[in-house]
Parts: sequence; C-alpha cells; structure tokens
Amino acid sequence: MAKLPDHVPELHVKDIHVPGWLGEFRAFLMRGNVVDLAVGVIVGAAFTAIVNSLVKDIFTPILGLLIGGIDFTNLFVTLRGPHLATLAEAQKAGAVTLNVGLFLNAVIQFIIIGFVIFWVVKVINRLTVKKEAEKPATPPAPPRNEVLLQDILDVLKADAAAQKAATTPKA
Repeated sequence: MAKLPDHVPELHVKDIHVPGWLGEFRAFLMRGNVVDLAVGVIVGAAFTAIVNSLVKDIFTPILGLLIGGIDFTNLFVTLRGPHLATLAEAQKAGAVTLNVGLFLNAVIQFIIIGFVIFWVVKVINRLTVKKEAEKPATPPAPPRNEVLLQDILDVLKADAAAQKAATTPKA
C-alpha cells in the first residue's frame, strides 16, 4: 500500500461522520413493505407490457375490423399554422394542434385495458377462492381471557348452587 504524503492526514472509519438520517433511510428501505412494493412495481411493469401487447396486438385489430377500420389518429383541430390532411404532416409543418383523435384512441385503449384487467382479476379471484375452499375450515381457539372468564363463571355458578343447596331445608 502506498504511503500518503505527510501533509495528508490518515482517515479512519471511526473519523467519518455518518448522518443519523442515513441509518433511518436504510431502515426504511429494508422494511418489508418497501421491498414488497418494489417487487410489485417490477411485476406491474412486466404485466403492463403483457396487457399492452394483448390490447395492441390482439384486441385492437379485432375491434378495428368490427368498426370498419376507423382510425381516429388524424382527427385533429389546427389552432395555428397550415391546415393539412394528416396529423403527421401538420406536426412536421410546425402547426399547433388539438389532437382529439389521439385522445380518443387513448380513451378507447384505456377502456379495453380496464376490461381485460377486470377479467384477469376475476379469473385470479376464482382460482384463489377455489384454493381457499379446499382448505378445511377449523374455527380458531377462543382467546385465553375468554377461557379464563368462562372458568370463573362456572366456579361462581357452582358456588351459588352449593350455597342454595345448603340453605334449602331437606324434606
């Protein structure tokens, strides 16, 4: 290891001041909830890609055939600039446009994605319910304090019955 020049002091780990919030931040990141959330975001991103492909590559072409191939992409209003036939030409010419057709396409895609996710969640819920139904349902044991209270009540009832029997005259 190379020796430092005399004018450079040696630093030791104990000499480095670590801010208190750094430990709190590390503890926050290592919580189970944050790790679960991170995994959920990653899985969600992958699931989003699958759903987008399902919508774009499967449902949108079928829907396009059913409605006669209507494409809203070129439905726009030019606010300033040349009035051209297609949105791509208008944007290339630098026109300021309200892209109504792109918005409608996004709304339609949102509705389709919502519909697909609804059915996927419905199927997952059915599978989950079937797995839960397969498990035998055993009632949980009552809490210890309820058991103790019941024992005390039984003792009090027995004492009351014994006192009643002792005070009742025998025939």
